[in-house]
Amino acid sequence: MEALDLARWQFGITTVYHFLFVPLTIGTSMLVAIMQTAWYRTGDERWLRATKFFGKLFLINFAMGVVTGIVQEFQFGMAWSDYSRFVGDIFGAPLAVEALASFFLESTFLGLWIFGWDRLPRGLHLATIWAAAIGTMISAYFILAANSFMQHPVGYEINAETGRAQLNDFGAVLFQNTTLATFAHVITSAFLVSGVALVGVSLWLMRKDKSTEAMRKTLKLGAVTTLIMGAAVMYTGDVQAKIMVQQQPMKMAAAEALYETTENAPFSLITVGNLSGSEAYWALDVPGLLSFMATGTWTGPESEVQGINDLQAQYEEQFGPGEYAPYVPLIFWAFRGMIGLGMLGVLYALWALWVTRRGRIPMGRWAGIGAASAVLFPLFGISAGWIFTEMGRQPWIVYGLMFTSDGVSPTLTATQAWISITTFTLLYGALAVIEVGLLVRAVKIGPPETVELADHDDVNSGQPLTFSY
Repeated sequence: MEALDLARWQFGITTVYHFLFVPLTIGTSMLVAIMQTAWYRTGDERWLRATKFFGKLFLINFAMGVVTGIVQEFQFGMAWSDYSRFVGDIFGAPLAVEALASFFLESTFLGLWIFGWDRLPRGLHLATIWAAAIGTMISAYFILAANSFMQHPVGYEINAETGRAQLNDFGAVLFQNTTLATFAHVITSAFLVSGVALVGVSLWLMRKDKSTEAMRKTLKLGAVTTLIMGAAVMYTGDVQAKIMVQQQPMKMAAAEALYETTENAPFSLITVGNLSGSEAYWALDVPGLLSFMATGTWTGPESEVQGINDLQAQYEEQFGPGEYAPYVPLIFWAFRGMIGLGMLGVLYALWALWVTRRGRIPMGRWAGIGAASAVLFPLFGISAGWIFTEMGRQPWIVYGLMFTSDGVSPTLTATQAWISITTFTLLYGALAVIEVGLLVRAVKIGPPETVELADHDDVNSGQPLTFSY
């Protein structure tokens, strides 16, 4: 394998691995804030025990997300230096704001939340977890703004002397429709992932008879969150798809393996065909659904969706000879994995809400297996969505401006790439063992049966801060 192929594999591995922690961090932080708010307003200790328990899981996940995220920035300079030079003036601006403002916001207030249980007034302490949760969402916004520039570059000009893209409108980068639609879709997806996780963990603990009443409350919170966000994910995904068709029509054509421009284009639920995706032997289609997803119209000339062959000819004329279609089978199945696995998470939450009605607790074997693995459905689904988003943009690293092959570091050798990808894989494997071990251990222990909090006014002012977990 060449250095370019290995660099792409390395980026894919590290990015998908890091993103496993991101939606859980975003969604769980807000759900923990909601739990603590419920305790603050009602005084019900069950909400306090739930806050302490899920707060511990959130902190484990947050720490792992920070560690894995550092590698992302490191590899830009190591394996993608030409890309970094080309878009550094633009890509660096939102990332700098994210690091200096939002990340400091969430980390600072998270520290106050961890150590301030017996030190801060309860209302002020509640405000710290809300500030940290909002900080995670702001952080996600700036990162998605940078990624959206790669999908649809705006607010820039090319310096004729240096050949670099230079920022001339930061507002356009931050508030273009691609950024807004992507942020809405990612945030609602993150809440969907965290909602399902809340349902699965709560049901598993209920089956073990650990803080059953507290977990019944969090199961309902998780299920309601999942059902609401499931609908929101469908809506935001539809909005994002229509924007994508205008900006990257090849990606939508590849998602359906649509080679010829078609009116009333069907959406295939499942297709059996050759490996290239160019020929289908059997397919289960929904007539007109792809046209509706792409254009908002089921039939007629307005429902036309451009096919891969026509787009290939158009891009060859516009950009020169080359292969402008991504690897169709991967995009086809990643798109369906994103939708299908996300919907499985919604169905699981609906099932869990039904089987626990009126004080019931399902004790069958499959109920336990489902509770232990439920979070994997939407988590793998949202990962498939990122694979679809990034791989569907190929062969561009910055759409219409820079090919992926032009962004790799010119001095990177295959040997260097093998060493780094092996090192990162081993490191991430070790971190996975640590992460899963810590989470499983915390879940097995379960929520505290009782929680005692000292009044902050009665605590000795000279007593050092202590970690309350």
